[in-house]
Amino acid sequence: MKHAPIKGTIVIAAFALLLFAPLLIAGDGALTTGLIEQVRTSFQMDIHTKAMYNAITNNDIKSLALNRDILHSHNGVFSHKIKAKGITNQKSTGRCWLFAGLNIMRPAVIEKYKLSKFEFSQNYLAFWDKMEKANCFLEQVIEFRDRDPLDREMEILLRSPFPDGGWWHYVVDLIEKYGVVPKESMPETRSSENTGMMNRLIGKKLRADAIELRDMNEQGKSVDELRAEKENMLAEVYRMLAMNLGEPPTEFPWRFEDRDSVVSEMKMFTPGEFYEEFVGVDLNEYVNVFNDPTKEFGKFYQIRMSRNMYDREDVSYANVEIGVLSNAAMKSVLDDEPVWFACDVGKDQNGEHGIMAMDIYDYQSIYNTDMSMTKAERALYRQSAPNHAMVFVGVDVKDDKPVKWLVENSWGKSKGSDGYWTLYDTWFDSHVYNVIVKREFVSQEVLDIYKQDPIILPPWDPMYSLFR
Repeated sequence: MKHAPIKGTIVIAAFALLLFAPLLIAGDGALTTGLIEQVRTSFQMDIHTKAMYNAITNNDIKSLALNRDILHSHNGVFSHKIKAKGITNQKSTGRCWLFAGLNIMRPAVIEKYKLSKFEFSQNYLAFWDKMEKANCFLEQVIEFRDRDPLDREMEILLRSPFPDGGWWHYVVDLIEKYGVVPKESMPETRSSENTGMMNRLIGKKLRADAIELRDMNEQGKSVDELRAEKENMLAEVYRMLAMNLGEPPTEFPWRFEDRDSVVSEMKMFTPGEFYEEFVGVDLNEYVNVFNDPTKEFGKFYQIRMSRNMYDREDVSYANVEIGVLSNAAMKSVLDDEPVWFACDVGKDQNGEHGIMAMDIYDYQSIYNTDMSMTKAERALYRQSAPNHAMVFVGVDVKDDKPVKWLVENSWGKSKGSDGYWTLYDTWFDSHVYNVIVKREFVSQEVLDIYKQDPIILPPWDPMYSLFR
């Protein structure tokens, strides 16, 4: 019994050692008390830091960092503008790619038929985009039926089964298959303008369907049996979509009144007939010209798992120097052809004044630190990625080079300068990732890139972000 206290002491000491082991055995690289003290000692509340401390703790950082010199030198004069009428509003959705795609076709329709205004139904194509994405998700679940749910591609699939995001290729594929309708034939609804809850609920349903399909596979069911069950699942998705967005028309009546008050004859159209008569553009004449500085230029790339339709190709692009994009976009706009483009809209842009300009916010001076990175470094280290699509409808040219661009956005008239932005060419170089132009505006050398066998990129590539 006289030895019991010694044993108890040993037990307590062992417990304490286990409890505090991480602190005692911390190796190189830990945030030790010594390092913390060193960092604290290095901090000096000098005059600049004191002034910034008072300013930042009492004000919005963006307001403090706003570069007044850029505001004072800014002007909204452009040497060439396309006659665009009316600003659209995607509201609380990720449908920028669709709005931009339809917006590049609007000016020609308005001009051709002398309309005061015109807008396509974004809701109509969004409905079919959602159906196609649901089918693509379920088909990929069947394709990956034997994979672990923690497989990297499987995880990406399950993370976002029913997204809003998309690309120009989606616009082309959807129109070719489903046509278009005027906005009044399938107007917006509360859910089409605020897709968050609808997406979460249908996404939940699709994940439950994924579990069911995988369970069927484990029970030895064939792919044909899984696809038969998939058809029932898609019927449920259609029903839920119709309850949120309305049912898309297969035929509709339409007539219009032009600027001279001449009213057209009432006619019935299918969505395909409407596109052929009122738009009639060969969408295959457009090419995707990309500037991805993380990869070799002059090569043809394709991003795996980037399609929204299971029976169509994944998104592909020719990768070229940024000057090729700028030159092609300028030629297109000067020929009155609007340009769809994708960019990192969250950087160096001021929504109040409608300006996209490098260093419009001078954060480095506020914090007295260096945050500089190249475009390639920003993309590779996930600081930047294409996340928004808009349309170039004007350009200011000096000495045969663009100085700034007029941008039609889809955030409504209350944002920017009545819905438009001025995008300076240095911002173009840093934050624009691709343009969609007709073949005639790029060189044969660029067109030859599309003849190459594509280099396949994984879905975790930085350029994948806009699809989700």
